[in-house]
Amino acid sequence: MSALPVDRDQSAAYELLDLIQGSVVTQALSVAAKLGIADVLGDGPLPADEIAKRVDADPEATYRLLRTLSGYSVFRLQSDGRFALTPMADSLRDNAPDSMRGIAMLMGHPLLWEEFGHLISTVRTGEANMPKLRGMGAYEFLMSNPEYMAEFFQGMGSMSASETDPVLAAYDFSQFRTVVDVVGGRGALLAGILARATSTHGVLYDSEAATAAAPPVLEAAGVANRVTIEHGGHFDKLPAGADCYVLKHVLHDFPEEACLGLLSNVRDAIASDGKLLVIEYVIEENNQRHIGNIIDLWLMLLLGAKERTLPQYAELFAKAGLQLVRAVPTTSPVSIIEAIPA
Repeated sequence: MSALPVDRDQSAAYELLDLIQGSVVTQALSVAAKLGIADVLGDGPLPADEIAKRVDADPEATYRLLRTLSGYSVFRLQSDGRFALTPMADSLRDNAPDSMRGIAMLMGHPLLWEEFGHLISTVRTGEANMPKLRGMGAYEFLMSNPEYMAEFFQGMGSMSASETDPVLAAYDFSQFRTVVDVVGGRGALLAGILARATSTHGVLYDSEAATAAAPPVLEAAGVANRVTIEHGGHFDKLPAGADCYVLKHVLHDFPEEACLGLLSNVRDAIASDGKLLVIEYVIEENNQRHIGNIIDLWLMLLLGAKERTLPQYAELFAKAGLQLVRAVPTTSPVSIIEAIPA
């Protein structure tokens, strides 16, 4: 093997090495999240030995973990030897408004790492690897592993929750008479919509199990008296006659045929003057970094599904009798894709 030319700029190689070792950073973040270190530092800087005592960890190992993460601006090592929160570390707190603790914990889970170890199979075949690895689909596997399922949905929920305020700030929902949140779970998004759109009625549509925790969420937001909870599955007939149907992070979970079935149900149910709002990542046809590209690999590996570009959404909508109008960006990575009956 020939040696590198002595005059070669090796900065690109070391930048690549930093990416290659990103898995170590992911695990370090996951450990910090699981231990709750950011929460311990919520009242102010502490030395590593005191942090270790409070989270039941080894003092030297804790120091080395935090020193590493400080190099990535997650925590800050002060001149007095104490560690402090940074803006990124603040988002590792459990009760932070944009908390990423759940997703940090999930990203270190051994089962998830095992699944991503088979990404090459999906890239080679173009097929989801989860059924091959687990002998069942992703949802069936989660249902059969309650601990992993809880961590998985907590992680996904933390990402989704961080998008709520940007979505509410970017779009005027007060124009609608009735908003149907399709597969809306606990109803956090619908609660936020109705808190701003004070004359609008809401319908929370999901399975009975998924909406079980919704009443306290709606009560806390002061909107329970304007919400009807209806139960059904992804591909059942939807509550009819509303002028707004919201699908947040639903379409990206399914291949085209299933998406068309769901969108056709929306088309059948929606009022003639209604709008469909699809809240998803919109993939750009360029080489820019975007979290949607990362999530796209997840979907490809686990579900055989994908994120889509705006032209792909336009094509998908057209097949279901809907017309794409526009995509409204938000300050989060998601956009609000607006469509009307064609």
